[in-house]
Amino acid sequence: PAGMGGVTSTVAARFAFFPPSPPSYGIEPLPPPDAAGAAAGEAKGKEGSVVVELTGVPRRANVEARRLRTKRGTDVVAMYARQTGAKLTLLYSHGNAADLGQMYELFVELSAHLNVNLMGYDYSGYGQSSGKPSEQNTYADIEAVYRCLIETYAASEENIILYGQSVGSGPTLDLASRLPRLRAVVVHSPILSGLRVMYPVKHTYWFDIYKNIDKIPQVSCPVLVIHGTADEVVDCSHGRALWELAKVKYEPLWVKGGNHCNLELYPEYIKHLKKFVGAIEKLPAPSDESPESSGASDRTQTEPEGTEEPRKSVDHREKTRPSIDHRKSTDRRDKPRGSTDRRDKSRKSVDNPDRPRASVDQPDRPRKSVDRFGGMMKAVRLRNIDCFKVPTTSSGS
Repeated sequence: PAGMGGVTSTVAARFAFFPPSPPSYGIEPLPPPDAAGAAAGEAKGKEGSVVVELTGVPRRANVEARRLRTKRGTDVVAMYARQTGAKLTLLYSHGNAADLGQMYELFVELSAHLNVNLMGYDYSGYGQSSGKPSEQNTYADIEAVYRCLIETYAASEENIILYGQSVGSGPTLDLASRLPRLRAVVVHSPILSGLRVMYPVKHTYWFDIYKNIDKIPQVSCPVLVIHGTADEVVDCSHGRALWELAKVKYEPLWVKGGNHCNLELYPEYIKHLKKFVGAIEKLPAPSDESPESSGASDRTQTEPEGTEEPRKSVDHREKTRPSIDHRKSTDRRDKPRGSTDRRDKSRKSVDNPDRPRASVDQPDRPRKSVDRFGGMMKAVRLRNIDCFKVPTTSSGS
């Protein structure tokens, strides 16, 4: 509608960022080491990266926190949980009304259960990060954190999984669309775009924010979508549409009865994630050869179990955008694995579903550890974090 432009642009501009106030943790400089010199050099790290101590959260030997300078001049706080022997690193962009103090236990538990290194961070204006929250700042924030993973923690693009929850799906898909050799992406209760959370618009407007609907077709690695079927904040249709648009689809998880803020409490959440990480770990790392020339047929050989090749896979690269318009016609959600005869052969070779994944999960008691994870998350009272509200009136939040 003609009048909508003005109204909506202000809503999109004010798009509901809700940093917890006051922040749930503090930071202090690291106490000066005894042997000044070497250790001080260690703590300084690469340009713009300083080791700090988080206060108000339990101290753990395998967790380190840093303050990182972004290209937009803000300092964001990030925490890195190290898992001995982990091959993959998860870069986690949290939801809208959470900060690192609230996510701390979840991050530590996820890192242990999935056997991955995990880096989480606070957007500009969240927690102890400086500056103000904005779409462009979150893009600079995730870039600074990604750069720190590469430069300070010796991660490589092909061993990183980007994980975005709710609003975090915005920076996640923005970065993923620019990294051709990324290992995988997870989007959890994701949004199609900021405006589409508020209005059922059919087109993308210039003033919209987090245009995930336009970015996900440019992501070339496997994508896992997790969404609750009873999500009242971001309808499950957002997750389903993004899954349809993904180039390389991993079997999605639609959590029956799950809402926007509690998916971690369902046992299938951690089970599905473990299965996903196990399958992704077995994939050969993306090769250096030109990604453009290694068309869909190459990828079929190395898809993880549960992934689906894009339909009309041969020249999907040039024609990603049109698929947005005829989404209805490709809605074959119920039979995701039909019609591709060669995929079953390749999938067995990748995942060997008959064999338990003992080599991937720490040889642990899978059933008990899954239950323990849910119990642990209940204790953290996850339902109070991540949810974001959309301003319905002009009064401030």
